[in-house]
Amino acid sequence: MLRRTLLIIAPLACFAASTMPPEADQRLAHDIYKEIIEIKSGFTTGATTPVVEAIAKRLRAAGFPDSDIFIGGAIPTKANLVVRYHGSGKLKPILLLAHTDVVEAKREDWTTDPFVFTEKDGYYYGRGTADDKAQAAVWIANLIRYKREGYKPDRDIVVALTADEEGGGPYNGVDWLIKGHKNLIDADFALNEGGKGTMVTGKRVSNEIQAAEKWYLDVRLEVHNKGGHSSVPVADNAIYHLAGALTRLSQYGFPLKTNEVTRAYFTGMAKIDTSASKADLAKVAAGDAEAMKRVAAASPAWNSMLRTTCVATMLEGGHAHNALPQLAAANVNCRIQPDDSLQYLMDTLKKVVADDQVMLSITNQEENSAGSPLRPDILHAMSRITDTMWPGVVVLPTMSTGATDGRALRAAGIPTYGVQGFFYERDDNRAHGRDERMMVRSFYEGQTFLYELVKSLSGSQ
Repeated sequence: MLRRTLLIIAPLACFAASTMPPEADQRLAHDIYKEIIEIKSGFTTGATTPVVEAIAKRLRAAGFPDSDIFIGGAIPTKANLVVRYHGSGKLKPILLLAHTDVVEAKREDWTTDPFVFTEKDGYYYGRGTADDKAQAAVWIANLIRYKREGYKPDRDIVVALTADEEGGGPYNGVDWLIKGHKNLIDADFALNEGGKGTMVTGKRVSNEIQAAEKWYLDVRLEVHNKGGHSSVPVADNAIYHLAGALTRLSQYGFPLKTNEVTRAYFTGMAKIDTSASKADLAKVAAGDAEAMKRVAAASPAWNSMLRTTCVATMLEGGHAHNALPQLAAANVNCRIQPDDSLQYLMDTLKKVVADDQVMLSITNQEENSAGSPLRPDILHAMSRITDTMWPGVVVLPTMSTGATDGRALRAAGIPTYGVQGFFYERDDNRAHGRDERMMVRSFYEGQTFLYELVKSLSGSQ
């Protein structure tokens, strides 16, 4: 299969041959990728331990001693792997992170088996091909390449492949490592998922570096009532109280604002956007309130980057068709700007709900963390390599509106940057969805990009 892939890639004139790894390293990355895609590591039904055990076997075969390979986790089925490639110690280590669990996938929903690594029409298909086993495979293949080549960095290179990023929970590998084994992963900074390359109709336009992310909160809105017979309705109805609160929430917009990362994002987008919003994007970066309103209205994604959002996601209520409800409740999911506090969020929700009958309680909260500083050394290295491989592509700092394990690392004092170098069509994001896929060409280009980036950032004797 890989031989056919190489024949497809090699003749293309749209990029230089130097963007591709040597054939042996392509083959190694391909084989690791295939092996771990076909291990079922679903967040709720699978296990990550077989994935890291398979990786450890490859590392040992490549000459990594057991003393540099750590395997452990919160429970036996949710193991993590940490491997260290030793440098001179002149600089503090760099941490390379990827998670090995995936979102569940059902065979009947897909056109291919989600747990069979399938090459078709220039893509690799399978659950985890994009999120996040491509990066895991590349980190390991490149680490083995560094060792084979005798590379001597100025800092240790640490790779951590972790459990349960998808949904977090008590077995999350990054949380577990921070609490009990931080010495294994402590680093000057980390590279993680969260940043991607964007294409528009096949043309590469931007290579993202994620330096911040919103934080996650679930709030339960709950109304209790004595109820009664439905033949004798009264205005004091639990469902009506809840409905009124949710209607007011739907009509409320948290304040629009920018931060260091989103200002850089909109500055960069102003250079490459071709929509009617192009002129407003630079104004947003400059803090123009009216431009923010127009840009937020133009795109749900931009709206989410510019403000905290809270939205109803689940409902429950009533206990019988012929009875007034004694309970009505809803889950409201909030994605919160890094500089908005929990106290501010809850106070705002109470004001918006504006009904003493509606009780608010927190049911799930992830730790907030400030964004990572836009370090000139990282931005320079990323821009130089991006321009060499894909001339004209803009490096774009961004803030994720979703969540990654970077939030825990940042909170633990390890600045974290989402960087991948894998390119996707802007309107074809299949992570977590049906027929998840990765362009064959992009996988190997990303392998080269990350190989060169880590070498640039780790220094060399």
